[in-house]
Amino acid sequence: WNDEEGVYLGHRRLSIVDIADGHQPMLTEDGSLVLVFNGEIYNHRELRQDLESMGVIFRTDHSDTEVLIHGYKQWGLKALVNRLDGMFAFGLWDNLKKTLVLARDRIGIKPLYFCSHNGSFRFASEIKSILTDPSIPREMDQNALNHYLSFMVSPPPLTQFKGIYKLPAAHTLTVCDDGTLRANRYWELSSNNDEILEISKLPPEEQEFHFVRGVRSRLESAVEK
Repeated sequence: WNDEEGVYLGHRRLSIVDIADGHQPMLTEDGSLVLVFNGEIYNHRELRQDLESMGVIFRTDHSDTEVLIHGYKQWGLKALVNRLDGMFAFGLWDNLKKTLVLARDRIGIKPLYFCSHNGSFRFASEIKSILTDPSIPREMDQNALNHYLSFMVSPPPLTQFKGIYKLPAAHTLTVCDDGTLRANRYWELSSNNDEILEISKLPPEEQEFHFVRGVRSRLESAVEK
């Protein structure tokens, strides 16, 4: 898809959810939003019901991609990503605001890379897609290499290529019309410090019970989904 003004979105889809209708890039009926999405939203049925109760009419039968695009339209980016349960990386072009928004799941299961070079912004699920453009420099990032040789990983946003970055887990990135980039972290693993403090006051056997019960309930919930 392209808007004939320099914005292009492409997608190669492995069809899993709603094979017949969930084609991408996906547009709203008025063409104001365009979405490319990699991943799976586990609670898309519940979110669809919430949106339908608000009067949203869906064109697909059960596409989680369409849930994302309507969710953004109704709730905005921050409220949407905080509702999502799943693994995801997506890019959404807002044609009214002339902004691109990127988002990555809480622990970074799905990859998302980006590069700003010579007045253009590129993003992809793999670095080799960005490097299909011959104008992108192929220069090693020495700092990222040092991290890799020390810890066997280059911490985000660094990659082995200088000028190509990976969006950290649990982050969104907004690319404004003037080229300004705004990153935002929407989730942290230890976000409830008060609860952690209360647990630390418990006797050891009660702490163990608390964590065993917590792990079991989350595991059962994940398997059920």
